[in-house]
Amino acid sequence: MQILIVDDHPLVREGLGTVIAGEDDMVLAGSADSVASALDLMRSIAPDVVLLDLRLRGESGLDVARRAKDEGMACRFLVLTSSTGREDYQHAMELGVEGYALKDALPEELLLAIRIVAKGRRYIDPSFMDGADAPSGLPGEGYGALTQKEREVLRLLGEGLSNRQIAGRLYVTEFTVKKHMGQILAKLDLPDRTQAALYANAMGIARYDTLRPRVGS
Repeated sequence: MQILIVDDHPLVREGLGTVIAGEDDMVLAGSADSVASALDLMRSIAPDVVLLDLRLRGESGLDVARRAKDEGMACRFLVLTSSTGREDYQHAMELGVEGYALKDALPEELLLAIRIVAKGRRYIDPSFMDGADAPSGLPGEGYGALTQKEREVLRLLGEGLSNRQIAGRLYVTEFTVKKHMGQILAKLDLPDRTQAALYANAMGIARYDTLRPRVGS
């Protein structure tokens, strides 16, 4: 998939580019630091996902998404911001962006968010999820296909439990847990248990704070 980075900080663009460069299924198609330059690039390269900062040298990054949608561009938007303001989040949701993440996310979590958004699903940083966002904010088809027991296994995995601990909590064998895990990965189209744990936290299914250390700003 082709990724466009829209951010007015060179170090941020460089850092995101480095993260993307290490992935076989992602290509950094370009980067921009303003609304106009972002739209020009989008018209020429047609990216699959745009990583979009909210503030661009006095401009609103959301203007990129708004104008792109008005022009009928088919790309998807993942807002990547340092703002924890609820008002910014609400504006982005009203505009219909597909994802909303904070810049202090772990690289693994950011990559998961990009892949979720690229598949046409919604990604919301857990700190913004409330009763209105969950479970409707979840990637519906995959999560909806999980059985109740599989959802319990996914939740416990997201809380950092090992297969043995999950087996003890649910009063089943480790073999049964592994079998559930295989079904979870298949239904959610995830490659391994680490991505499943990140998914559980990203979607508000579980809370495991050590997965996402916060830094003051």
